[in-house]
Amino acid sequence: MVEIVGNIDVAQMVLYAFWLFFAGLIWYLQAESRREGYPLEEDLTGKYNKDAWLSLPTPKTFKLPNGQGERTYPNAANRDTRPVAARRASPIAGAPLIPTGNPLTDCIGPSSWAERPDHPDLTPHGTAKIVPMSTLPHFSITEGDLDPRGLNVVAADGNVAGTISDAWIDQSESLIRYFEIDLGAEKRLIPLHFAKRRNGRAPGTKEYFVTALMSDQFTDVPQTAAADKITMLEEEKIMAYYGGGNLYATPKRSEPLL
Repeated sequence: MVEIVGNIDVAQMVLYAFWLFFAGLIWYLQAESRREGYPLEEDLTGKYNKDAWLSLPTPKTFKLPNGQGERTYPNAANRDTRPVAARRASPIAGAPLIPTGNPLTDCIGPSSWAERPDHPDLTPHGTAKIVPMSTLPHFSITEGDLDPRGLNVVAADGNVAGTISDAWIDQSESLIRYFEIDLGAEKRLIPLHFAKRRNGRAPGTKEYFVTALMSDQFTDVPQTAAADKITMLEEEKIMAYYGGGNLYATPKRSEPLL
């Protein structure tokens, strides 16, 4: 009679097989987490390893919907080569950057932005997802809720920057993403979450308060190329401008509290 198993401990072999599987799973997940944004650059020299085969996954090509082409990641050709308008506080790795120009537009710190595709985010039907409510006859402000159009926008310096003229709607989510502010000669967008509604100066009135910017900084908010749609790259730049204002709108904001 031929023994098949013999003295082999089947439970132990199953345990070893599980360990091998789990190690492979960790390797796979660790590699997939580096599909975008890698290989990393050295903080001081800017050099990076193009052949990090132990840490990077094999390139994978993604086919985008609605004729938007293809994207392949990881891809060293996507390396960001934009100049940084800042200097290091000290010549050590991890040292903070001190802006040398306009930090709100120079892509520094909280005002930095990524190179997202320069076309609108689309609905499942292939149309622009975020558009002005004035172009959507089937959308309106919920009954009983306050209509933001016509309300003043007050900046961090206490001055009125402009008046809300429209709301930009995310059609897929049925909610407001941006307020359109009329500055007089031109218009700009305000991300919804950077505008806080509060009681107005006149009794019984309301207004929106934007702490991120001073009144004279709204004119430099990045514009949209089209009046009735916004691209993902434009969204990135607008968000970065307001986010940077929380730190760079005034010199005092970037100084220590104590």
